[in-house]
Amino acid sequence: MLHNSTIDAEVNHRSIRKFKDQVLTSEQLATLEEVFRRTPTSMFMQNASLLHMTDAKKRAQIRELCNQKYVGAEGDLFIFVADLYRNQQIRQQLGKDDGRLHMTDLFLQAMEDAVLAFQNVANAVESLGLGYVPLGTINDHPLKMLKVLNLPKMTFAVLGMQVGIPDQEPQLKPRLPLEFTTFENEYQTNFKVNDLHDYDQIVTTYYDLRDSNKRIDSFTKQITGKKLDKRRIDRDEIVELLHQQELCLDWK
Repeated sequence: MLHNSTIDAEVNHRSIRKFKDQVLTSEQLATLEEVFRRTPTSMFMQNASLLHMTDAKKRAQIRELCNQKYVGAEGDLFIFVADLYRNQQIRQQLGKDDGRLHMTDLFLQAMEDAVLAFQNVANAVESLGLGYVPLGTINDHPLKMLKVLNLPKMTFAVLGMQVGIPDQEPQLKPRLPLEFTTFENEYQTNFKVNDLHDYDQIVTTYYDLRDSNKRIDSFTKQITGKKLDKRRIDRDEIVELLHQQELCLDWK
């Protein structure tokens, strides 16, 4: 494997959940916003937007909905948005109908733009000596979060990111061996769960030895546990939310 500063930072990424009580400098913020702006975009539609959440009340509401004490606490909070509203307005104000903007295809392009922007900004964050944690929890209660963010129709909050100066040094979390996730030419379906025995042992050791939230757990135990068990959760409102936002209207 080759090494340079970028690759070493990426393969040694650790999510930071404890930050020093300090916000980004104006130069750091401007840098991350420019990185966001310069991210590749599908068909040059530029279907992503970025919210920098500085309002204390809104940050507290987001923290409550995410149920994670570090969200909107120390550091800076960003929300990455799939945004078809802007291009809808361009078409309408220039006398055109909405065209394909309500189709799932266009929504997926906007999702791709937002996710690409997230990772670009994440890489920039770590290159500046800062830390971050992705916040998929912003969609744990999607309808309530929509009200807090006050997003217009044709938008969807994809991911959050808490950014700041790290105040912890968590251990590196073990990932699946490449043989299970990378293939040449064709997806390999000859998967056997027993082949994950050694990896399960590594994950169990990681949870037992890590500094915080120690527990006895393994990868297969998590996949067969409550996370994926059939039950009703608020995240199931996402389809309702998308239709309420006039997105994916061809998806019934």
